[in-house]
Amino acid sequence: MRFKDRVEAGRQLAKALSKYANRHDVVVLALPRGGVPVGFEVAKALHAPLDVFLVRKLGVPGHPELAMGAIASGGVRVLSEDVIAQLGIPRTAVEQVAVRERLELERRDRLYRGDRQLPLLRDRTVILVDDGLATGATMEAAIEAVRVYQPTRVVVASPVCAKDSAARLQRIADEVVCAQTPESFQAVGLWYERFDQTTDEEVIALLKQANAFASEPAGSERHAVPTVTTSSTVGADSRVGPGRTHGSAPTSSSADVIGERAQRLQGDARDYDALVNAIGDARLVLIGEASHGTHEFYQERAVITDRLITEKGFSAVAVEADWPDAYRVNRYVRGMSDDRDSVEALGDFGRFPTWMWRNTDVVDFVSWLRAHNDTQPAERRVGFYGLDLYSLRTSMEAVLKYLAKVDPQGAARARQRYACFDQFREEPQAYGYATEFGLSPTCEREVIAELIELQRKRAEYASRDGRVARDEYFYAEQNARLVKNAEQYYRSMFRSRDESWNLRDRHMTDTLTSLIEFVSAEGLPPRVVVWAHNSHLGDARATEMGDRGELNVGQLVRERFGTDAVLIGQTTHTGTVTAASEWDHPAERKIVRPSMVGSYERLLHDAGIGRMLLPLRDDVVLASALATARLERAIGVIYLPRTERQSHYFVARLPNQFDFVLHFDETTALEPLERTVGWETGEPAETFPTGL
Repeated sequence: MRFKDRVEAGRQLAKALSKYANRHDVVVLALPRGGVPVGFEVAKALHAPLDVFLVRKLGVPGHPELAMGAIASGGVRVLSEDVIAQLGIPRTAVEQVAVRERLELERRDRLYRGDRQLPLLRDRTVILVDDGLATGATMEAAIEAVRVYQPTRVVVASPVCAKDSAARLQRIADEVVCAQTPESFQAVGLWYERFDQTTDEEVIALLKQANAFASEPAGSERHAVPTVTTSSTVGADSRVGPGRTHGSAPTSSSADVIGERAQRLQGDARDYDALVNAIGDARLVLIGEASHGTHEFYQERAVITDRLITEKGFSAVAVEADWPDAYRVNRYVRGMSDDRDSVEALGDFGRFPTWMWRNTDVVDFVSWLRAHNDTQPAERRVGFYGLDLYSLRTSMEAVLKYLAKVDPQGAARARQRYACFDQFREEPQAYGYATEFGLSPTCEREVIAELIELQRKRAEYASRDGRVARDEYFYAEQNARLVKNAEQYYRSMFRSRDESWNLRDRHMTDTLTSLIEFVSAEGLPPRVVVWAHNSHLGDARATEMGDRGELNVGQLVRERFGTDAVLIGQTTHTGTVTAASEWDHPAERKIVRPSMVGSYERLLHDAGIGRMLLPLRDDVVLASALATARLERAIGVIYLPRTERQSHYFVARLPNQFDFVLHFDETTALEPLERTVGWETGEPAETFPTGL
């Protein structure tokens, strides 16, 4: 069947790609010029962004039909070294061809894209579209080139494909989608009634149209909001970037619905009966917090976790903390350490911000967990684990200590590999800077080699002394994996914020997945409670984080575990918070300014309920009342109220972000174990010293 034109072909192809519709992680890249009208229809149907991906084949001198490589958008060059060596092509000839083709590519790039950058492709599904695949040589070069940007998945899509070309491309792409694969192909143009040459003007016009419709999210619950400019994010978890203005001031109808349908929390033992029942058989419960320094967030999270452990059989608590620091707590709560009490067990949390885990609420929970475990047999005791990856040095030391005990020769090899970091002493940021800017070679091979060797000897190491050996091996393996990921993380810090954020949250999710597998293998129920900031645990796809290419634990967990995961957020309107004014500065007790008009927090405040639970997953009416995108506040370890809007607010769609939300209208600061002068005295009111 012949297509009427490229528009009809694109619409037919879009139907074959329907499973990629309305996904935040999809980008459509069309090969100019003929692929652009087809890609436009695909992008429009999928509600995905569209851009061009320019590829120029590097033809062998004298035989331009034979490719010796390709160049592509973004300065990517891929060479077929085997072809160059086999034909004995001089490097000067290769460079001459490359220069000529690059000039043409850059001309077209300026023409089509102007100053606009190629969209973020890392960790995304990239759909490469052309109007037909005959030999597939250009598409093959495009696949190799786009792989350099580290997408999660590369999908080749075309209305019509030669069967042998589609089969060859299938070996290097993740998926090949063809609307038609005729037995006798001959030429692309034969499969179109109209196959006019696409002009540069058409390409430019279609890209402009695509930018317009891509800016309007799909779906009845998603609303476009005018764009404004904001400054960079401040603090460890305060997620702000190029954002949108907040919605209109809260309407009385929305506040009325909240007042009618929210569950009031009275502070008694039955407060969370409905929540625990709603969690049901879910394997993962993620409980967030709108700040790292609010007493109520920590306290109520602990209360819910207590009930999940005692009533639902949850067997592990995983927190936004470094793996080795939390593992000392794990040993204590399971009766495996010499620490005398909970305060001592928290002693390894010495890195800024110490108050995040060394505080009275965590001490109370760790003490409760130890007492609970003391009533259980050893094999049923609940663990406490860290998910984060900042502990590069500490984790290396833990791997070496483990190997020194079980395999001295292996320890010597590990010490030699990890010596790659010695010139940087205790400064992983210095390592990241030096390697990223070419001042020093990376240690990537060394850390990967160490992890692989450790994994190869898993069976030998983990079977030496029953459960204890398996537990110790698991601890060491996770430390080796952390070293590998931390090495990459500290290099990524000097590329882009989105890249380092995504790497960190992928690591936390992978660690969580490994923990579930380990717990299950030990014969315990694979049910885990996760504690972290809202910005990590609320689904990023429902926030402006996702709009700019960031993902997080909440999103990844939903993608991996579906309804087996329950996401709970916490918010506040005003009160006090423990936070610093700058990174690595002492903790202060600061005043949380009343939430901004147009924010979710202000809407919840206007409902007039001091403490409430919002069952957004199960109450359609309530979720609908909160469906309009609004501002949401995030305070990390730094709080700068004088730049409140820029530093601590982002746009979100709360019912898509969380399944349940706890709101405490007025909250109090977390109490650190090490009190500073700034915390003891607190922040003076804004009217000080006049009192007006």
